[in-house]
Amino acid sequence: MTLFKGAGVAIVTPFNEKNEVDYDKLGELIEFQISNKTDSIIICGTTGEASTLTHEEHLECIKYTVKKVNKRVPVIAGTGSNCTDTAIYLSKEAQEHGADGLLVVTPYYNKATQKGLIGHFTAIANSVSLPIIMYNVPGRTGCNMLPQTVASLVKNVDNIVGIKEASGNIAQVAEIMSLTQGNIYLYSGCDEMIVPVMSLGGSGVISVVSNILPRETHDMVAKYLEGDINTSRDLQLKYLPLINALFYEVNPIPVKAALNLMGYKVGSLRMPLTDMEPVNVERLRAEMINCDIKLVE
Repeated sequence: MTLFKGAGVAIVTPFNEKNEVDYDKLGELIEFQISNKTDSIIICGTTGEASTLTHEEHLECIKYTVKKVNKRVPVIAGTGSNCTDTAIYLSKEAQEHGADGLLVVTPYYNKATQKGLIGHFTAIANSVSLPIIMYNVPGRTGCNMLPQTVASLVKNVDNIVGIKEASGNIAQVAEIMSLTQGNIYLYSGCDEMIVPVMSLGGSGVISVVSNILPRETHDMVAKYLEGDINTSRDLQLKYLPLINALFYEVNPIPVKAALNLMGYKVGSLRMPLTDMEPVNVERLRAEMINCDIKLVE
């Protein structure tokens, strides 16, 4: 089951002045991404503030995105939950709405065992026919999916085909690729590690920085896949200070601030997230200027 190779954007969810989902603005962001070579749209992930969307909003965002994209690139819907039944419900609905694949995070807060993770992901996968990318981000969930668990799921469940690896542990990435014999779509979940992950056989990135630099992030991966490793590496290093700036505060606070600085008017965040501190906005602004990003004063 193919999904994509390249740079997929973990797209933000824009809100209007009433803190409601701004679908017109979401459509504008989608067009910006596609016109700048983004290889996939990932809707309702961490960067999309899925945790503070109602189920109705969550599913409407998926439905809207599928219709707006209209098969120009794959649409991957975030449908994870720390409740297996909820994840199954969201996954079934996303499939019904026409998503091309699913991004399913490890359970958070209740911190499943490795046995529990196998049961959780197997149950979700068995409820749908779409390809599934697992999402390992222990810094947020308190739960680390071990390479042996990843390999077991990929081997034994036909439609579990990939993982977004955001542990920040390159040795763990290497172990995943070794245990799966490379038979997995492995995406960097850390923008600062795109090239290192690609060097181990990764398929690309599910990216935050792509929200503001879609073409450049696409090029970083595409150049590597074409064999132009030097250019790919140079792009990684060039944009590293900006990538770091996008994590001065917890994601997606800085990336929404960056898009607002660019004039996209994506609005604020939903509580418990709050707007970026002014001093950090100025630090972010400086890095954006250094990268020749056009800002709206």
